[in-house]
Amino acid sequence: MDKYLIKNPRTQDSSPMQDSSPSSKRSRVDFNLENLPSDLGLRQKISSYHPNNHDEIGRHNLGKGPCRPPHDYPVSYFSGKPRRFRVEWYETRNWLEYSIAKDAAFCFYCYLFGKDVGKQGGGDTLVKKGFRLWNQLGKLDSHVGGVNSAHNQAQSNQDKAEYRIQLNAIVDCVRFLLFRGLAFRGHDESQGSSDKGNFLEFLQFLGDHNESINEVMQNTWKNCKLTHPDIQKDMVNAIAHETSKAIIEDLGNGFFSILVDESRDISVKEQMALVLRYVNKQGIIIKRFLGIVHVASTTALSLKCAIEGLLCEHNLSLSRLRGQGYDRAKNKLAFYVHCFAHQLQLTLVVVAKNHINIADFFYVVSNLVTVVGGSCKRRDALRDAQFTKIKEDLENGVRRSGKGLNQETNFKRPGDTHIVNAMDLVKVSKQRLQVMRDDEWTSLLTEIGRPRCNTQQNTNLHHYRVELFYTVIDMQLQELNNRFSEVNTVLLICMACLNPSNSFVAFDKEKLIHLAKFYLYDFPETDILALDSQLQNFIFDMHNNDLFLELQGVSELAEKLVSTRKYETYPLVYLLVKLTLTLPVATATVERSFSAMKYIKNELRNRMGDQWMNDCLVVYIEKDIACSIDNETIIQRFQKMKNRRRQL
Repeated sequence: MDKYLIKNPRTQDSSPMQDSSPSSKRSRVDFNLENLPSDLGLRQKISSYHPNNHDEIGRHNLGKGPCRPPHDYPVSYFSGKPRRFRVEWYETRNWLEYSIAKDAAFCFYCYLFGKDVGKQGGGDTLVKKGFRLWNQLGKLDSHVGGVNSAHNQAQSNQDKAEYRIQLNAIVDCVRFLLFRGLAFRGHDESQGSSDKGNFLEFLQFLGDHNESINEVMQNTWKNCKLTHPDIQKDMVNAIAHETSKAIIEDLGNGFFSILVDESRDISVKEQMALVLRYVNKQGIIIKRFLGIVHVASTTALSLKCAIEGLLCEHNLSLSRLRGQGYDRAKNKLAFYVHCFAHQLQLTLVVVAKNHINIADFFYVVSNLVTVVGGSCKRRDALRDAQFTKIKEDLENGVRRSGKGLNQETNFKRPGDTHIVNAMDLVKVSKQRLQVMRDDEWTSLLTEIGRPRCNTQQNTNLHHYRVELFYTVIDMQLQELNNRFSEVNTVLLICMACLNPSNSFVAFDKEKLIHLAKFYLYDFPETDILALDSQLQNFIFDMHNNDLFLELQGVSELAEKLVSTRKYETYPLVYLLVKLTLTLPVATATVERSFSAMKYIKNELRNRMGDQWMNDCLVVYIEKDIACSIDNETIIQRFQKMKNRRRQL
């Protein structure tokens, strides 16, 4: 019988339902979707199934459509006159279907969506018994009834079901394009165009491969196609809103830090990106992109207003802010940490600008890169020369060969660094530069060769050793000390005492208590006294617990405290751990958001509005969160944004 149906059946399996509620008064009918009869005369009333299965059965039958098999309809006699069902009746009654088993007509809509209303409009005649009075066609038409009749209410429910199919198709198309950072619109979206743009083309692709979607899209009203650019933007905004909402819910009432940076987009507009950093309920460090805002000025006051506006938009209170990673502007409840990668870069920039010989060197290198990089022929010649040299070195055993070696690469992008590691790297850099200044001049001189002219040996030695070598290292050390002074890094040094590496060898109770005093809002005086006792018990417990002996970072310590529920035993210690992990060190996450911005808003899409770009970026960057949001949640958000022509 299925081969006579208007729509192709959907492949969906359902296991028999079992009654799990001992108090249920309705008997559940076991069923399998593929075994449900297509002939309505052989079906059971949909109300005989458990209410939890009504929607599933309804969607399955709706996808199959009304049963209208070609048949040699039998003749019945009324008052001696032959009458029978006629195929022409289908043309003006889209709800009508025919049962071969009972030689009767039924109402497709009332079966799926109708309610038990007694004898109104014929009661359940066209649902259970069937209509066979072929000589009284008027009674068949009277089944439709008025505006509020049971039939029209059932048809309204059918319209809602079709509208939901349409909305789901739209959401799937929007998801696909957002997750891949693709454009939505095309140059020519007219009906006869061969390239209508990604959105319309992909929606057409879905319709071509799904009969239910295709029929709904073909039969829907022209003013409710849901393909207008404004509808697309509303749907994207709904997905972005639900994605941001999921991020805020994951943060909960916990503390957080912000990482902020600015960059120009392709249309030369200054954009400020903001990233949240926090520790979730599992003790894992989370960094989430919150949004991007156009700022007219990059002054501290302007950025402060933009940041406060974005946080207020997502109902985030500044009282929960515990760390900041951006230029100059500060909040009294949070500690400000300049990006470590940027500080290290600035130490090199200052030396390169202030030392004449170093500045001349980089000027020559810059010109060389410009000359070689500006010509394809010169670039190819340089590659060939380098290839010849590498080949010769490999043959002579000067270089090693292996996977990833001797490749033409760019500089490695900076990654996120934890405070403990960052402080260690700064300390090592200072010590290494001091060793170079004190002990490695002779080895450097031997490597590059001594001056050839003996008469100028003292002059050259003084120039290279004092004016160049010593001066450059002294300037570098001075910049490192200025930007990473002991006074400015007391907070960070105290945090390093929580490092569990080597069985908590860096643990220092006094420094950790000093660290707690930086956070007066989180550690009042009474908690400071309790923290002293907790720290003593904590370190004793850690040394005697094998699960904590091989941890390699504060992040691993936080996760282990949560998994072993030790955070309940030492709540104040765990609070210190969370505050340590919340404080940002580098703004690499924000830099990556600008890379995404350049991909989304490119030369071909340089007219994107700020809100449209922000919504696309939120979903594109946080696609793992967006994937976890079901279509129904997005549809409900879309419907509530404004009054729609069709309602669910």
